[in-house]
Formats: sequence, C-alpha cells, structure tokens
Amino acid sequence: MDNFNKLLKKYAEVTIHIGLNIQKGQKLVIQAPIEAAQYVRYVTKAAYEAGAYLVYVEYHDEEINLLKATHAPFKALEEVPQWKVDGMTQLAKDNCAFLNIYAPNPDLLKDVAPERVAASKKAMGSAMKEMSEMIGSGKISWSLVSIPTEAWAKAVFPGEPLASALEKLWEMIFFVTRVDQENPVMAWEQHIERLNLKASLLNNKRYKYLHYSGPGTNLTIELPKKQHWICAEFTNEKGIDFVPNLPTEEVFTVPLKNGVNGTVSSSKPLNLSGTLIENFSFTFKDGKVIEFNAEKGYDALKHLLETDEGASYLGEIAIVPHDSPISNSNLVFYNTLYDENASCHLALGNCIPIAYKGGNKMTKADLIADGLNDSITHVDFMIGSGELNIDGETEDGKIEAVFRNGNWVI
Repeated sequence: MDNFNKLLKKYAEVTIHIGLNIQKGQKLVIQAPIEAAQYVRYVTKAAYEAGAYLVYVEYHDEEINLLKATHAPFKALEEVPQWKVDGMTQLAKDNCAFLNIYAPNPDLLKDVAPERVAASKKAMGSAMKEMSEMIGSGKISWSLVSIPTEAWAKAVFPGEPLASALEKLWEMIFFVTRVDQENPVMAWEQHIERLNLKASLLNNKRYKYLHYSGPGTNLTIELPKKQHWICAEFTNEKGIDFVPNLPTEEVFTVPLKNGVNGTVSSSKPLNLSGTLIENFSFTFKDGKVIEFNAEKGYDALKHLLETDEGASYLGEIAIVPHDSPISNSNLVFYNTLYDENASCHLALGNCIPIAYKGGNKMTKADLIADGLNDSITHVDFMIGSGELNIDGETEDGKIEAVFRNGNWVI
C-alpha cells in the first residue's frame, strides 16, 4: 500500500498516546516478535518524543520457542529464569509501562505434546504471578497490540499469495485500530466515550444475574454486589489513563466464582499458546467446569483446566456487540486479541480486580473471601454470535433484555 509507512507511524503514535499514554520520565518495555522490528522502531521513537526516559526492547522468535518446546528436556520447560522474573517485577514496581506485540502462529505447536506446552505455560504463569496481579489490578500501564506475520497472515487468508495476505491483514489492523482515520487519537477518544456509556448503564442496572441463550448455550452467571463494569480505558495507581487492548470493543466485569451454571459453546476457535482448539463447550455447576468437549485440541483444553483449581472457574465476563468492526469483517483471526473483540466472551481463570469495586486496592485473600476467582492463568474464549441473547435479572427478579441477536437493546 502506498501510504504504508505513514500509517505504521500513526499506529505507533496511537500505541504510545492512547494505548500506553506514556508520561515524561517513564520507562517502557517492549516485548515483540522479530518480525515487528520496523514497527518497534517507530514505537520507540514515538515514546521518546512523548518524554520516555528509556525504552527496553526484548525480541523473541517463535521458531526458537518451537525448538525449545520440541527438544528441551521436560524439566527445562518448567524452569523460568529468576533474573528475568525479578527484573520485570522490579520494573513494574518502578512504574514502567509494558507493551506486548502479540502475533502468534496459530499452528506453531500443533505437533508438540500438549503436556509439554502446558508445563511451560504453567511455569511462566506461576513465576510471573506477582506481575500478573499488578496488571490485573491496573497498578501499571500496559497494552497489547498485534502486527502481521507471515504465519498469521496465511492462517487468516488461506490460499492468498503471501504478499497479498500480509497486505490485507495490515489493512484490517489499520482499520479496526482506527489508524486509517484522519485523526486516530480523536477517533479513539470518541470510541472510549461510547464504551464508557455502556459500562455506566450496566453499573446503574446492577443485575444480579445474566442469562445467556443461543446455539449450544444456556448459561446463567451470578454477579457480585460490588460488580464494576469497565471498558477499554483503565486508570493506573498513578492516576494515568491507558487502553490495554488495541483494538477493543468490550465492556466487562467479574462473576461470582461459584455462581455459574449451565452450558456454553464456543463461537470461534481459540489459539492457546500455539495450539488451536475448535468447536468446544463447557458445562458448569456451582461455578466449576464439570464437563467439556472439543472437536480439536481436546488435550490442550484438558491441560488448561488442570492448570490449578481456579482454571476450571470463570474470572471475567465481557459483552461485545456482533455489529462491530472486527465482527463485520467476517474473518476469524485465530488471535484472541482480535477474536475476543468481535464476540462476547468469557475467561477461565483469574479474576480482574480492577473490574470489582475497590478490587484494585484489595488483597488476593480479600478478593477470594468476596467470592472471586484466583488462578495463575486467564484465558478468554469466544461465545458471541448473531444468535446470542442475553437477559439481565434484577435483585427483585425482574427480567430485562440486554442483547438480542448479538447486539445491544439497552
């Protein structure tokens, strides 16, 4: 595309000014695939221009990750360097911002034994638990974005020549992140305002239950009294606003750990650490998954649920209209950042304290005592479609339509 570099620079500026909202004197850590080098350079420049004190860049290579997953001794998969954990955690405590450029190959680990993948994921989750809690409670600024890679582009546009697939994926990313608009920053500010209005509406309603119905789905979720619906925009403990997902179309909160009952079916594939899980469903009783099925990726799903006790319970519920930019593309992205913003979704695992009134200032023990979930994992899966209906039930038993045919009616 003729104006590619101009758009890429605008994408970097949106990332710094909207996603991270970098402040003068702040440090930034960028974690990125090696394919993202050009974009990382633009982000780094934009960060320094915004007043960043220092930018650290950590590149990774999926092929190296595959070699480790395939050939390293099993015990090595359960090992995470303590120096890395300590360094990242200290940076977070020092108010560093974190940018993760997420562009996985959906089929990277398809031939690796699921127990090897699960061991590595569990080890990382355990090692980085303190930092994950700082992220979940909104104490630090962080953002997640994506850039096209060859493997990802081939998955989204199968059969297309590689150059064409990459160009189409870039065009889609620029579109859904509003980078192709004349003033992307203003466009994002207006979008966040609209999402905040929906979150405020749900906070005013204070539903006791949400009832989901659709193909393969008949699910009831109980909400805590101190539910706090939020959207794209977080505020860290320094009082700085940031947007953790680019793109984003969701409003979300936390459920009561033991208050989920019924069956829910996936509406999109789940790319779980390089393993694709398709056409799966869960049956919940008193919050816990008691049955599950998957046409593809069953073993990977089984290992996810066995990560720890909390991995079989929900930690997040998110509402996303079917009539939204990513959904209207009619593409499956095999990338949770994109697919979850095209579809209502739930998350197995750890709760998000910032989505609970006062939760960002509560201890983990206090959150658990209030009935919220605790886990070293947090995995979103998509359940929304043009056939999903959601009803809200008030404290006095009144039933109100929230979603009909996949879209807001309140």
